[in-house]
Amino acid sequence: MSGQGFDTWILEVRGAGLSMNATHSKDVEQSAHEISDKMESTAEKAKEAVVHTGRSLDSKDGALVDSDAPVINGAQSTVATVWDESELVSKLTDTFMRLSQRLSGFLSEGQSRIISARLLDQLQKLLEDSHLLDRFNETRGKLLSLLETNDNSAVANQITDLSQRLVNIFEEGQRSISPQIFDLQASFFTTVEDFQKQLDLMVKYDWDFDHYLDEDIPAVMEYIRGQSKPKDGKLLAIGHSMGGILLYGMLSRCGYEGKDPRLAAIVTLASSLDYTTSKSSLKMLIPLANPAQVLNVPVVPLGAMLSATYPLSSSPPYVLSWLNNLISAEDMMDPELLKKLVLNNFCTIPAKLLLQLTTAFREGGLCDRSGTFFYKDHLHKSSTPVLALAGDQDLICPPEAVYETVKLLPEHLVTYKVVGQPGGPHYAHYDLVGGRLAVEEVYPCVVDFLSRND
Repeated sequence: MSGQGFDTWILEVRGAGLSMNATHSKDVEQSAHEISDKMESTAEKAKEAVVHTGRSLDSKDGALVDSDAPVINGAQSTVATVWDESELVSKLTDTFMRLSQRLSGFLSEGQSRIISARLLDQLQKLLEDSHLLDRFNETRGKLLSLLETNDNSAVANQITDLSQRLVNIFEEGQRSISPQIFDLQASFFTTVEDFQKQLDLMVKYDWDFDHYLDEDIPAVMEYIRGQSKPKDGKLLAIGHSMGGILLYGMLSRCGYEGKDPRLAAIVTLASSLDYTTSKSSLKMLIPLANPAQVLNVPVVPLGAMLSATYPLSSSPPYVLSWLNNLISAEDMMDPELLKKLVLNNFCTIPAKLLLQLTTAFREGGLCDRSGTFFYKDHLHKSSTPVLALAGDQDLICPPEAVYETVKLLPEHLVTYKVVGQPGGPHYAHYDLVGGRLAVEEVYPCVVDFLSRND
């Protein structure tokens, strides 16, 4: 685009993990290469582990040894731990207070109740067959009742007292175990600490699609206008996958509010607001539509997962080779580029974001977080020219999904094209931007459309 005379900017939404603070462009480039090399090195090591199948596994009588406790001369040794009562009371109090405050708006009242009960269930399992179980359940009931109280200031002291009571129960339980087969106190401490880490993940990755649309996109567009100073105040925009979904969402929101999106034209690549009529592989996201499931999986480490599976998809016996087809059609992307894409392009995704995106598979298509605003309902009010491209072998956003959104736009303003030929070449999800032939078959189409609307 820059080579065609366009002042070109790339938008990175929050959480992509590619941005960094650096004074000079050389520093940015060097850091990017270091990250890329590190990811590739990790993948190579994983690949070697796949090739060398002769692993040595500790086993006894055919059963694998599965224990966190150190083994000395074939026997598990007891781990001595220091019982810091005040620290644990503080941890418990902090955890329950955060749940009472519903994690800065992340959790609804019902979700807060579910996740509080889950922590107490985990602690209860440590006391099974113990005479202290009745006392624990009594304290549990009082805690859950307090967490449903809206007045946080009124329950703070009571939560601290009940946290102290729980700690005392486990302290007494530890003394009653004879012989001390396992460290009950350490298990209690670890359970609470692991639970806190899950809460921290929820807070750290606390955003969804609407945050991108209402906060990130407007802020970036305003900045670009300030830097580029277009005469008519309008920008041209290209969006791939969710980038295109965001552009559609912007047109819809502005149409509903009667505002000018200040976009001269947009190009969407493999994007749709409604996947209900397609066989998109993204339907694997649907199980996350249950809010309780989001509490089990606060984030999805997509980048780490793809990096770990890459050796299995790119090396014999190619157990997961089907994953490559989701990204690129056969022989359409340079192997080195595909490798860099898999290892560097994907990041950790908040479950809240996935939860909202799953609405694109329900009747009405993608909606806002409140579930009351359906983005495709107002596309017909748009006055912005749109070029919508689809890949003929895109398993993530098939052509029928792209068309489901395209047909809602004013006919005289939209151009729809499926890229690829029956006998080849074929285009999968990322081939539209990184395939071998994209420069010859896709880019000229995009440049021509934007030039005509500039």
